[in-house]
Amino acid sequence: MNVVLLAHTQLSEKFYDSFDIYGHSYEGNKLDNTGATDGQAVALSAIRTCYSPGNPSEIVVKEGVKYFGARATDGKEGTEADRLFRQIVASKHTSTLEHISFTFAIESVSRALLAQLTRHRVGFSFSVQSQRYVRFGSDDRSGGFDYAVPETIKNSAKTVELELNANTKHKYTAEEYFELFMQEIQSVYDKLRELGVPAEDARAVLPNAAATNLVMTANLRALLDFYAKRREGRGAQGEICSLAEELRKQVVAVEPWVDQFFEGA
Repeated sequence: MNVVLLAHTQLSEKFYDSFDIYGHSYEGNKLDNTGATDGQAVALSAIRTCYSPGNPSEIVVKEGVKYFGARATDGKEGTEADRLFRQIVASKHTSTLEHISFTFAIESVSRALLAQLTRHRVGFSFSVQSQRYVRFGSDDRSGGFDYAVPETIKNSAKTVELELNANTKHKYTAEEYFELFMQEIQSVYDKLRELGVPAEDARAVLPNAAATNLVMTANLRALLDFYAKRREGRGAQGEICSLAEELRKQVVAVEPWVDQFFEGA
């Protein structure tokens, strides 16, 4: 599995330029040297719009120093903005976090994981590698289909004994036995293609373990909900638990303030 953050919410240059009108400035993608991120600026704009008579485009300029420049008044860590974000999450007014989005490249995950992932529909967008248009024959550009091996199979200490011929038997580990079957599936797929079966029909033999790639965009609220359901310890399958942690890691790297909300999910 490989997860790469391709893009995330950024303030527009026009919005940044508007700061100068009010005598404010920005430096290094930070607001007024407070350390506030673009995602926090968007969140503050959305949250305060619900409760302020002011214009959304002016909220950060007029209220940014108040929220990003002062210590939290609830006795907890961070700034007044952090206090406001905690209050919003605690009150379930998290629709205001839907304006912050992240786009990921998710590579070499199983079709089994994909089936689980796409059950999360609200706030998610998916573009998935096609088994119809991408050919997975041994002689195709793909070099055959790749597959994901579940950790429980990799870690199994049990073996299975197969009779190779009348006089020979061989013991296989669970992982070796699994890979043997993957090779057999590849042979069947290749033979079907040789028989003139189109890729869109030959793919019927490909397993849940077959690897795929996708691009996924999700807003922050949707990601927090996903993590709450798929994090380790919630009964989810191991592979999607690993994905949940990778998504969290990528999000927190660019918007560190949301880590506390993943922890509380």
